[in-house]
Amino acid sequence: MNEPLPARTEIAIVGGGPTGLALAVTLASAGVDFVVLDRLAEGANTSRAAVVHARTLEVLDELGASEELVARGLQVTRFAVRDGSRRLLTVPFEALPTPHPYTLMVPQYETESVLLARLRALGGDVHRPYEVTSVVQGEDGVTLTMSTGETLRAAYAVGADGMHSVVREAAGIGFTGDSYAESFVLADVVMDWLPGPAEVSLTFGTTGLTVVAPLPAGHYRVVATVDEAPTAPDLAFVQHLLDERAPGRARVTGLVWSSRFRVHHRVAERYRSGRLFLAGDAAHVHSPAGGQGMNTGIQDAHALGRAFVTGQLDGYEARRRPVAQRVVAFTHRMTRVATTRNPVARGARNLVLPLLGLTRMPNKLATELAELNYR
Repeated sequence: MNEPLPARTEIAIVGGGPTGLALAVTLASAGVDFVVLDRLAEGANTSRAAVVHARTLEVLDELGASEELVARGLQVTRFAVRDGSRRLLTVPFEALPTPHPYTLMVPQYETESVLLARLRALGGDVHRPYEVTSVVQGEDGVTLTMSTGETLRAAYAVGADGMHSVVREAAGIGFTGDSYAESFVLADVVMDWLPGPAEVSLTFGTTGLTVVAPLPAGHYRVVATVDEAPTAPDLAFVQHLLDERAPGRARVTGLVWSSRFRVHHRVAERYRSGRLFLAGDAAHVHSPAGGQGMNTGIQDAHALGRAFVTGQLDGYEARRRPVAQRVVAFTHRMTRVATTRNPVARGARNLVLPLLGLTRMPNKLATELAELNYR
């Protein structure tokens, strides 16, 4: 069990996921006092996000957490875009101008584990389980009240507490955007997959988008849009889905974990209200196309942490909110192009993408996905 909750701290971080942990490591590295609060008794062991892009690995280099994470992951150097079995475009990562010219495929719980170990090595930890039910700011600080009735006083509070952020609600910050009509299936499986583990496959089809990505230990991540997914997709459902969208290419032999979810594309109207700040999913949510969600959150956290260290808090929103707007717009275009059911639009897409492969566009797409434009 963690140590008792202190009465005061400089920065209260609400949420102990990748964003909150990355912020805590940034602050701990600089000797800034903080408290991380998380409502769960222990970290989630489901994989959820599974992609760590190059820019995030550069940030983790600075935090002393990249080497261990890379050792736990699988390096993939290309994304393949297909319509059925026909390859339309290859997006290469090996030429990226970075020490990490690849996409690292690794379950989110491993990313959290590495960040938590780094935090503990620096003398910090996550206080669990503490559910924050009230956040009230005044001229001289913020009071956070737990479901237990305990309180914590802080000079500042950061909402790294996800889409339904208590901190964002307390700050009165709008979360504008919309949701996609389709539901998304997410499953980690053991299977024989014809393209193999060397690439991430994004497959278009008349019934929806399907992404298959390799993970360590011979597992694969399957993400697919469907009109209405079951609550807990089983092995038979995933096999049928792949038979329909990638016939003859997949034989599923085991189901590790599965879920369904609805996807929104939203950006907070502001990232700061007085002494309250937002980062990660509390500030932006978007389509999983491209796997950029957790990456953008970790980069938010590092930027905000450095802003606290340097005292340049006014620059945080100006630096990071345009990045979220760009990521949301980019992933929304990707999703709409991938999921269109208009036969004319599909035909045009399938004609244009191979032609783009003859230009510098694949390298530009790789740079955008890797978020190297956001340094």
